[in-house]
Amino acid sequence: MPFKSLGLTAAFVKAVEEKGYTTPSPIQQKAIPHILEGKDVLASAQTGTGKTASFTLPVLQYLTETKHPKFRPLRALVLTPTRELAAQVYENIKEYSKYVNIKSGVVFGGVNITSQKAMLKYGVDILVATPGRLLDLHEQNSVSFKRIDVLILDEADRMLDMGFARDLNKLISFMPVKRQNLMFSATFSPEIRKLAEGILNNPVSVAAEPQNSTAVKVTHKVYKIDKNKKTDFMIQLIKNNDWQQILVFTRTKHGANKLTEKLIKSNISAAAIHGNKSQGARTKALKTFKENSIKVLVATDIAARGLDIPLLPHVINFELPNVPEDYVHRIGRTGRAGAAGEAISLVCSEETEYQNEIEKLLNEKLDSEIVKGFEPTDTAEPKRAATQSKGSFGKKKKASNTTTPEVKSIKKKGFFGRKKPGNSAPKKKF
Repeated sequence: MPFKSLGLTAAFVKAVEEKGYTTPSPIQQKAIPHILEGKDVLASAQTGTGKTASFTLPVLQYLTETKHPKFRPLRALVLTPTRELAAQVYENIKEYSKYVNIKSGVVFGGVNITSQKAMLKYGVDILVATPGRLLDLHEQNSVSFKRIDVLILDEADRMLDMGFARDLNKLISFMPVKRQNLMFSATFSPEIRKLAEGILNNPVSVAAEPQNSTAVKVTHKVYKIDKNKKTDFMIQLIKNNDWQQILVFTRTKHGANKLTEKLIKSNISAAAIHGNKSQGARTKALKTFKENSIKVLVATDIAARGLDIPLLPHVINFELPNVPEDYVHRIGRTGRAGAAGEAISLVCSEETEYQNEIEKLLNEKLDSEIVKGFEPTDTAEPKRAATQSKGSFGKKKKASNTTTPEVKSIKKKGFFGRKKPGNSAPKKKF
């Protein structure tokens, strides 16, 4: 099936084919026709399957076909949870719109707001943004949402996880009630689907893969390792196999910095990327990694979404995530666009419960191996069990409720606290 058969015009087909794509991916085949028809869409697809093109191509075509000859108000808005994802979506939009008269822009925190104000002053048709910076710009009267025709929430579940529910509620309250809404994510829990009913109007649900699935060509491997031997083992793994490009995940910013320092001392070029790094440092680290100027990029889960690294061969979970869904997003950085990839996890005794939860989520048993000389000797209780059984003073504690305060609030009020579009406009919430 060629892209033209989906209803895309020649300008967009040409732009897509110049990127090396001739056949639309499953999620593109399912989503693009519905979006071109103006329907609200709730879409779930694993990362690396062309999810971004699924909404950018039809939205750009709509903007082109309905463009005013003189005015250029903001008519399409893409909200993303992280700066890296915002930058990646923006780059895709620029590539796909190269043969049409569409202006696009991107705004996120960590950089000077003045240049962003200047860009918005001259007008853009489509804007990619993170919620916090976009609210700042709106409060400074630098952007208007009065003409928004299409709202896209990319990685909506992650935005809720990161505590953006209140910001999203505010932003949506400033927009017209009548608009097209698109919600895309790598995964959607039943709770998120239920909450989505509050913003999407009679949506079409599409999914390219089962929820929480990983790319077919990604192989999974677990090494049972003593906690204090993880660094030495990983260094040996990289050197013995002569790996040239590895994305490594840690749970904490401090852990990422510490591991990066140890890699550099072992003559393995590395850089860290996490929330405490300036945007300039994060951009530089990612750029050098993509260019193969460094071998290892050590990241916290801020990088689990939005990093598009072509043909990335290896992802290592130096520490397993304590949220099983994050495993899917982490290893989604490899095995993209049909390429093969390898996901390796270094698991100590206190992470065994995390592994069990991941296997349950994937409905798959991960192959485990113990390497001579690195046998796990620590006997620490699994972190999940320790957290649930004792409080900070050794008192027994009830199992923690994993539902965040933001999600609890939303469950009471409806998605982002906003009523479904009806005959009257909803009250704005400040």
